[in-house]
Amino acid sequence: MLHVTETIALADWELTESFMRASGPGGQNVNKVSTAVELRFEAERSPHLPAPVKARLKRLAGRRWTQEGALVLQVDETRSQARNREIARERLVELIRAALVAPKRRIATKPTLGSQKRRLVAKAVRGEVKALRGKVDDGE
Repeated sequence: MLHVTETIALADWELTESFMRASGPGGQNVNKVSTAVELRFEAERSPHLPAPVKARLKRLAGRRWTQEGALVLQVDETRSQARNREIARERLVELIRAALVAPKRRIATKPTLGSQKRRLVAKAVRGEVKALRGKVDDGE
């Protein structure tokens, strides 16, 4: 069980972890030990997440969302497999928490009278500057 909030907890069957060798520094250890973690969360099939949350999660996940509707996170930051597992789970929880927050609806408002007047004055000034850029006529 992975607890996201007080009300949402993910079951073990929804999460799959696989391990592979990480790239980068680590000397001979890199060639021997599978420290990189790939955490797969079956988001589309999850009964614990409501549909709007799944939609927001899909948008937040971007390329990490697969065709089958799974969220795949890869972590190979540390040389410790256990720490990489923790980081992957933390990132998954953060993503889901971000998806839980419903965006506020924008309420359209009219521009204030003052802002309209300032805009028109600025336009007039700018137009005057541009009008003065024409060719200078020799008066003689």
